Formats: sequence, structure tokens, C-alpha cells
Amino acid sequence: MSEMTATADVAVAEPNRPDMALPSTLAPEELDRMTDDIVAALKTVYDPEIPVDIYELGLIYKVDISDDKFVTIDMTLTAPACPVAGEMPSWVENAVATVGGVSGSKVNMVFDPPWDQSRMSDEARVALDMW
Repeated sequence: MSEMTATADVAVAEPNRPDMALPSTLAPEELDRMTDDIVAALKTVYDPEIPVDIYELGLIYKVDISDDKFVTIDMTLTAPACPVAGEMPSWVENAVATVGGVSGSKVNMVFDPPWDQSRMSDEARVALDMW
């Protein structure tokens, strides 16, 4: 399951939606805005071999927004030997850096659990004709 955390985990029903966690010293409205803006930024990053963004593909496993607004992201790839494995983290960091209020970001590439198609959103399944 993906996660979006401030300090603790809370499950979310959508397979590709990172979980939100509370409490945080950030105001709830600010945390909600940052979360929405980070998700929007993540949706601008695409695997060049797949016409679906990395968020809808379910490649984002965890997003942690610290109280000082530093964003740490755990993500994976559809395959460990993906040709853009070396470049994708910087694409994600650059996208998140455009979000107002973010003090910085770091992407950790993880492969446990391995990605599979069950992590894709319905939107991704439709785009890839995988019904």
C-alpha cells in the first residue's frame, strides 16, 4: 500500500493513493494543500515507455511531509532494469520542488514490495486498455 505521511500511517482505499497520516504540526489546511499540490506535481512525471503518469501507475509508495516541509518520497519502477531508473528520481524531485512551500525533497528508489499491475488506478487501466 502506498503512503503519504506527516508522522503516522492511515490506510486509504485507492490502490495508488498514498496514505495520509496525522498528526502534524502543520495546519491541516496547509497539509491538505501541500498534499494536493504534491500529487498534482507527481502526475506531471511520466515513464517515457508508458503513456500514464507515475502516480496513476502506482509507482509512488510513500510521501512523507515533515514539519519543516521537506518531502521524502519512496517510489519504485515497473521493472528494476527500467532504462530511466537513474533519471527518474531527479524528475520527481524537480516536479515536487515546484510545489509552493516545499523546503526540499529526496526520492528513495525501493523495490520491496515489487510493483505489480494491481497498484494502478482505474484511470491508468483505462488509458492502457487493461480491463
